[in-house]
Amino acid sequence: MTKRVITFGTFDVFHIGHVNILERARKQGDYLVVGVSSDQLNFAKKKRYSVYPQDQRVRILRALRFVDEVFIEESLELKAQYIEQYKADVLVMGDDWAGKFNDMQRHCEVIYLPRTPSISTSEIIEVVKAL
Repeated sequence: MTKRVITFGTFDVFHIGHVNILERARKQGDYLVVGVSSDQLNFAKKKRYSVYPQDQRVRILRALRFVDEVFIEESLELKAQYIEQYKADVLVMGDDWAGKFNDMQRHCEVIYLPRTPSISTSEIIEVVKAL
């Protein structure tokens, strides 16, 4: 039986931290589904639009050999529905979210993976803006 893993993120200004967490998420099962925050959801969360629009972020993720399926996440409140829809056995999130998705344990196993140290999209954007 295939063990299905799901994770979520914005994946803007794609960097090695994104590669690392997606590769490690894929190792938690046999099939990796990635929910990409829509442009509207990203604005609601961060009060700014992504550098790259959602269609480009989706295309980048679909090109990765360790990602099996990609969809647009329209709402943070629909996590449980996405888990059910994609038949996920495991939810993987970065440890910056530790504890915030424990309520999803009634739907699937929840694993928080350590983020890659010293790299963040927000910091990269700030550095570029300062140039």
